[in-house]
Amino acid sequence: MGEFDLIARYFARPAKRSPLGPGDDCALLAPAPGMQLAVSSDMLVEGRHFLSTVDPARLGHKALAVNLSDLAACGAKPLAFTLALSLPTVDESWLAGFSQGLFALADAHDCELVGGDTTRGPLNICITVFGEVPAGAALLRSGARAGEDIWVSGTLGDARLALEAFRGTLSLPAALFAQARARMESPTPRVTLGHALRGIASAAVDVSDGMLGDLGHILRASEIGARIDADAAVTCIGVSTDPDFAAAALPIEILRLCALSGGDDYELVFTAPASAREAVAQAARSAATAVTRIGQTERDAGLRLVDAQGAPITQRFDSFDHFA
Repeated sequence: MGEFDLIARYFARPAKRSPLGPGDDCALLAPAPGMQLAVSSDMLVEGRHFLSTVDPARLGHKALAVNLSDLAACGAKPLAFTLALSLPTVDESWLAGFSQGLFALADAHDCELVGGDTTRGPLNICITVFGEVPAGAALLRSGARAGEDIWVSGTLGDARLALEAFRGTLSLPAALFAQARARMESPTPRVTLGHALRGIASAAVDVSDGMLGDLGHILRASEIGARIDADAAVTCIGVSTDPDFAAAALPIEILRLCALSGGDDYELVFTAPASAREAVAQAARSAATAVTRIGQTERDAGLRLVDAQGAPITQRFDSFDHFA
């Protein structure tokens, strides 16, 4: 199967938002009047971002999900995306599963594939996503102010628990491992919540490299500090609600590590004034997504961690860095 046969069989679809559709030298996109384009790119590399054993449908889902998560963090509505795909060989079974997972999530968010590239090489997936947001309404990292609440959406730490189980550094019951692995391989981009938080949240970022590290982007851009209740973040570990979780008896240090710096969660961490707590709750209900208040921004720079009793935590937490 040649390159263009591959594209035609697995990735060619009619496009509504691009006058040319896929296949020309460039895709053409026109945002609605009064809207700005929001654009983000993410690359997934085998052995770095995913294991060779991952189900291709889950990989297709995740490849788009990590990009949609960026749109969610700025409150943008998805429009379209491009796909650059490097393949070691043409494996039709793999391509069928990958494209199925990719397009299932794309259809769920009405986001169209409008172009891209394919080549032979090590397995590598790069997606660029396009969204739109009303001019001046985007959620930014720089909008937080001292004295505001810090929130996280959904669950934290499950992906890191799965990774540690893969590494053999901890043991999880089979059912718990399956749940954690599903969170690692099939994250849920919080697009609906991001949209609902426009005009409520003062700043937002998605959690890809670890919650504390990603929160740090907000703190630096907004020139403030923060105090975080580490154990409130631990309650966000998704598998912790399973009856088998207590039996696993994982040390609190491991749980804090996973929740605070685990990465691959693709949740939102955001700030909002204390006066907006009911509005945040309403936005969460409308998006059918749980949110948890885990701290407060402060005037003094830096990040201070405390436990449930308010005692300082000295454990070190390093978020993921490709070149560290």
